Amino acid sequence: MSASTGPTPGLPVRMPRPRQPGRHRRPEPVTAPDGAPALVLAVPGVPSDTSRRLAEEVISIARSELPGLDAWIGYAESRDEEFPPLQEVLARAAAERGDAAADQPAAVVVPLLAGPDSSQLRIIRQAVLASGSGAELTDVLGPHPLLAEAVHVRLSEAGLARADRARLFTVATAADGIVLATVGGDEAVQAAGITGMLLSARLAVPVLAAALDEAGAIAGAARQLLESGSTQLALAPCLIGPEISEGLLAAAAEEAGCPAAEPLGAYPGLGKLVVAAYSAKLGLPQRPQEGASPAR
Repeated sequence: MSASTGPTPGLPVRMPRPRQPGRHRRPEPVTAPDGAPALVLAVPGVPSDTSRRLAEEVISIARSELPGLDAWIGYAESRDEEFPPLQEVLARAAAERGDAAADQPAAVVVPLLAGPDSSQLRIIRQAVLASGSGAELTDVLGPHPLLAEAVHVRLSEAGLARADRARLFTVATAADGIVLATVGGDEAVQAAGITGMLLSARLAVPVLAAALDEAGAIAGAARQLLESGSTQLALAPCLIGPEISEGLLAAAAEEAGCPAAEPLGAYPGLGKLVVAAYSAKLGLPQRPQEGASPAR
């Protein structure tokens, strides 16, 4: 008589854990598909050690958000191998990829820009075309609720806003009017205005968007806020950092006569937005964005 191959009587049998139904079910893990195009982060502005550290942090976050991601960094205005020029990075990425998938781009270029900065986008687009790589360019990262969250965090770090209204934090220097600074012309101001509405909902204070690179725009927005009843203003950049020249933000704060928060920098939400832009271009499943709801 042959031995039984079934489970030993009296011992528990491990059964597969049923998937939790409904909206509380854990999302399935998302990873980069095999053979997916490289993500190339296009860093605007004059390259520096600071912008390199920032870009590397953003890429590190992006890789943690999408395991298996092949990610590169290219500098849009670099002519120095210390900061790999975007055009050359794209050419190398295309050469490494070869003919892996004719129905996909050789690489996906994500501009490290919070808004549609016309001059910076033109430089990035020219580098993509000049590379002859067949890479495709995504939209910029904003407007988006995560950008409003990032601006809120930078304001609170500077002591210019409450971190959380629900906990009734008292901040003596909290602003009652925010000038939201951007660069890139009317389209960039309009996009920042959408983020500004989201920020206003978080802070329950008026927010006006204005362009740093338009003469008198920041001072005009500050004057409009004061005339509408605000008494304590703050300047908040809806900018990541590399896209603005050194000293521009400080000069604008002096012009408006108010303190300023820091640029967004490598805020974790930016890495999530980079992955979201890449995934949208390729039609990959999108991971739900956390932390995008207004502070209560």
